[in-house]
Amino acid sequence: MQATTVTAAAPLAQVQIRLGERSYPIAIGTALLDNPATWSALPRAATALIVTNTTVAPLYAQRLQAALAGRYGVIHTVVLPDGEEFKTWATLNLIFDALLQHGSDRKTVLFALGGGVVGDMTGFAAASYMRGVPFVQVPTTLLAQVDSSVGGKTAINHPLGKNMIGAFYQPQLVVCDLDTLQTLPARELSAGLAEIIKYGPIADMAFFGWIEANLPALLAREPAKLAHAVKRSCEIKARVVAQDERDVGLRAMLNFGHTFGHAIEAGLGYGAWLHGEGVGCGMVMAATLSQRLGLVDEAFVQRLTALIRSAGLPVQGPKLASTDNAGRYLELMRVDKKAEAGEIRFVVIAAPGSAALRSAPDALVRAVVDACCA
Repeated sequence: MQATTVTAAAPLAQVQIRLGERSYPIAIGTALLDNPATWSALPRAATALIVTNTTVAPLYAQRLQAALAGRYGVIHTVVLPDGEEFKTWATLNLIFDALLQHGSDRKTVLFALGGGVVGDMTGFAAASYMRGVPFVQVPTTLLAQVDSSVGGKTAINHPLGKNMIGAFYQPQLVVCDLDTLQTLPARELSAGLAEIIKYGPIADMAFFGWIEANLPALLAREPAKLAHAVKRSCEIKARVVAQDERDVGLRAMLNFGHTFGHAIEAGLGYGAWLHGEGVGCGMVMAATLSQRLGLVDEAFVQRLTALIRSAGLPVQGPKLASTDNAGRYLELMRVDKKAEAGEIRFVVIAAPGSAALRSAPDALVRAVVDACCA
């Protein structure tokens, strides 16, 4: 699909991440990428590095470089392979190679132009290179705009667990240009909707109802509806991050559906399912666990499942093992970052619009996996 150009240039919204001296804005609007004013508050430097991938580079890399010209003496670009399966040390080193080969210093600004994989790896590289250089998130997928680009979580995957090696490191700025969503494949759009849907059960059931009513418009990529969905999602996440930047309590609630979802991603091999697909299915499994713990009723589980299915996401988990499928899920989930002393802790729905962190007996988790998997 070809990149599109939209003439309107004003941001539709701005959300502030309030973290004291590490605070930064999230700009949400159309025609932001090409507008030099979008980048005017960033620090000047002799060099900048745009990190992107093979899919996004032909669409937007030259446009971003043109918009940044004048702020930086030299702007380099490194193009990574595209896909979750490349979120590895070897790919991360491609960024370090470029920084070192170009003699980048501590003022060099990194720009993460792409989806969640590009954003996570660029942020991790920025946190590590010379013990920290500035970086900017320029998310081009819906999932990255509403979740992974916001809040400073950076990481790479390990074969035994997703996002297990990384750092907390905040960007200087997040720019969500809604025009980039027009080139997004339908499957990627649905994956992003999973992270939007997530915010309803854990924080805002009125927003959940809005998503139900406006899902056709979101699937049709109507800019005004996308703007509201991105803004409200970022507002909820900003409020949580401001209270728990380093994920020691409240922020764990943002991982509703992720414990099951990460197990699916790792168990199938990274890239077989998109992250949002794992989260969508994982929310069904987590809601089913919530219901079996007596926290929500079956009607809530069915309502959530129906919305996830309508968004084009899987609602039935895959088989990860031919003999003991539930045992394989448990094995993978014990590596989850929320686990403590080998005990898995799940984000469950305490009541619609409110989440909690709970452990559950293995027998109950096995029953949920058996009920929710093909």
